[in-house]
Amino acid sequence: MTQNTEPSKLSDTRPPSLNADEPTTLLAFLDYLRDGVIAKVDGLSDEDARRPGVASGTSLLWLVRHLTAVEHNWFAWAYQGEPEGPYDVDRAPLDGVTVAGQVAAYREAIARSNAVAAAAPDLDRPGVRSLRPDVAEGPSLRWVLVHMIEETGRHAGHADIIREQLDGAVGR
Repeated sequence: MTQNTEPSKLSDTRPPSLNADEPTTLLAFLDYLRDGVIAKVDGLSDEDARRPGVASGTSLLWLVRHLTAVEHNWFAWAYQGEPEGPYDVDRAPLDGVTVAGQVAAYREAIARSNAVAAAAPDLDRPGVRSLRPDVAEGPSLRWVLVHMIEETGRHAGHADIIREQLDGAVGR
């Protein structure tokens, strides 16, 4: 593990500042959070990115892999109706998973999710499937976007703490 005597500083990018329509605003905030998660693994070795930061075993690499699967599950599988999925990578070992490879997969999932959102006729149309066993109808795109902001935001906060524990880096 990298040990610094003084905390390093990641860029402290502020949230988006825009006056735009609802879909543009929701995607801008989601992209802001996605970029923040990616920034948390920037400059880390694969070993440090795999290192659990809390007793549950959560690591930065696990967080990026989890968010990659969540992007696919909500946008591609549940909303769009693509045949494969849902992905369940939460319990799979991280052996052989690299920061570069996982960030590339996450960026690919993000691009696909953004394409699904851009192609949607409106935010109210329900998706094809639900990932929740207690809800029969697929969620609207609005729900998916708001949920993904919530999910990504929670994990971005986890990533903040884990990165600070690894090498003292702080910032968004």
